[in-house]
Amino acid sequence: MKLDSLKCINNNINIDDYIANRDIVKSNMEYPDWLGDFSREDLCNMLDNNTKIWMYYKDDEFVCSMMLIPSTKKDLVKFGLDNLNYEKVVDYGPMFVNTKYVGNGLQYQMLEVLDKYSKELGYEYAISTIHLDNVYSIRNLVKDGFVLVGSREFKRGIRNVYLKNLK
Repeated sequence: MKLDSLKCINNNINIDDYIANRDIVKSNMEYPDWLGDFSREDLCNMLDNNTKIWMYYKDDEFVCSMMLIPSTKKDLVKFGLDNLNYEKVVDYGPMFVNTKYVGNGLQYQMLEVLDKYSKELGYEYAISTIHLDNVYSIRNLVKDGFVLVGSREFKRGIRNVYLKNLK
């Protein structure tokens, strides 16, 4: 399945639809704690501060979603990357795929879209955090050029922190 053959909504996102789709995907995951779950209020604030969400559909059926979050100084301290200029770093936020479409290479295709978009915006680095046991996502990040730079304790537990040079 090709991402570019799907209907993409990436402006005027319906937050309630995003949350509903995320929660459906999460409820069908073997390890639901792997997927972040920003509150509705957090998502609204993030979207007001240049976060971008993409939602993909096949006809009217939700297929997958991804998020791009501009970094802050506080974020980089939290990730142990405070040596970088936060204005040049973007966070590849939660990515999830409807369980019906898992195994179609969609996460890697979403990474490629995020890379292209991030470079167009002038970002030099991308970061992402992943649960230590999420081998499929780790494999996709590494294939996309991300490098493990450490592990950190977050509210959802320990996560690996990955960094990619976009230059």
